[in-house]
Amino acid sequence: MEQSECRWRLAAEPVATLVTIDERANPHAVPVCFAVLGKDRLVTAVDHKPKRTTALRRLDHVRAHPEVCVLAHHYEDDWGALWWVRVDGDAVVVDEPGVDLVAPLAAKYPAYTERPPAGPAIVVTIRRWSGWSARD
Repeated sequence: MEQSECRWRLAAEPVATLVTIDERANPHAVPVCFAVLGKDRLVTAVDHKPKRTTALRRLDHVRAHPEVCVLAHHYEDDWGALWWVRVDGDAVVVDEPGVDLVAPLAAKYPAYTERPPAGPAIVVTIRRWSGWSARD
């Protein structure tokens, strides 16, 4: 799949899986809301959805091991419509994200318009795009 197609498919998906590396070098995967920023970055943020704590492990993981993977996929019973997009990149935690990071999330998710994420953000600089589509 061409990088431009990977980009628009990823940007249109409502949920992706963020994979970080924990303290034992094991993968840690969580679903996230996110927005693609330009050609080579994406952002996700800690929001108001119920959580046991706002001190999320993914934040500690990114601080210790910035290498991450983000995977979005589409499933249908018509297997000819299947696809996935994966990005590999380097992430940073932004403890107090500004409007430049929160606004793209609010533009994508109506719930964020009324109540923008107030927690830290994770910004991923994408090093590698890959994808597959059954229609290729």
